[in-house]
Amino acid sequence: MSGVQILRKKKKRRAGSDFLGEAMSSEILLESFSQPSDATPPEELSVRYPMWKRLIDYPLSFILLLFSLPLMILIAILIKLEDKGPVFFLHERVGARGKTFKLIKFRTMCLDAEERLKELLEKDPKLREEWEKNYKLKDDPRVTKVGRILRKLSLDELPQLINVLKGDMSLVGPRPVTKEEFQKFYKDVAHIYTSLKPGITGYWQVKARSDCNSYEERVKLDVWYAQNMSLLLDLKILFQTILVV
Repeated sequence: MSGVQILRKKKKRRAGSDFLGEAMSSEILLESFSQPSDATPPEELSVRYPMWKRLIDYPLSFILLLFSLPLMILIAILIKLEDKGPVFFLHERVGARGKTFKLIKFRTMCLDAEERLKELLEKDPKLREEWEKNYKLKDDPRVTKVGRILRKLSLDELPQLINVLKGDMSLVGPRPVTKEEFQKFYKDVAHIYTSLKPGITGYWQVKARSDCNSYEERVKLDVWYAQNMSLLLDLKILFQTILVV
């Protein structure tokens, strides 16, 4: 092995241990993670869930859920009083090994949200373009009054602590995405995404939150986290999440 190859390997190891990773471009990360079309199917891959993650996820999620119960009961009452609809919103997302699970959130949208979305996209080309680009609307007219407050404070995500305790998610990880988003945007890095449990928060949350310029940028942030995952990085993200929200 040449001296140049050894030097390259050492540089890669240093880059993987650096949780800031700012010097490494997202384009290089995506290129280094790409696999041929005949790569191992996601469901056959092992999940990277080290012991230190378990020791953070389960005890901390239980404590947070216990202390947030009074607040969650209040939120449930407010949602019911507004339109008498269901309190929770369950939506299918892609998890570890490519298996789907039901993500639990407080409902923040009107009861006919899906029907209204179709109407909005049909009538407004700008909204349709925004949706096709980011799979979300910055000023979504379907969000209820209570829902806007919950989203602003990220309180709609509190029930996801249940997903962590069930083993579907981690406190920190890549964004939980739908099947449609996964198939459209994660093609070249599907094996990376499905090797981890999705997180309630993550590098995408503290680095860009809702201000990502494109969906591709959000994917790059997930890839960055996958390469640089460490105890120190998770603790840093958890701390920064408190400051962001």
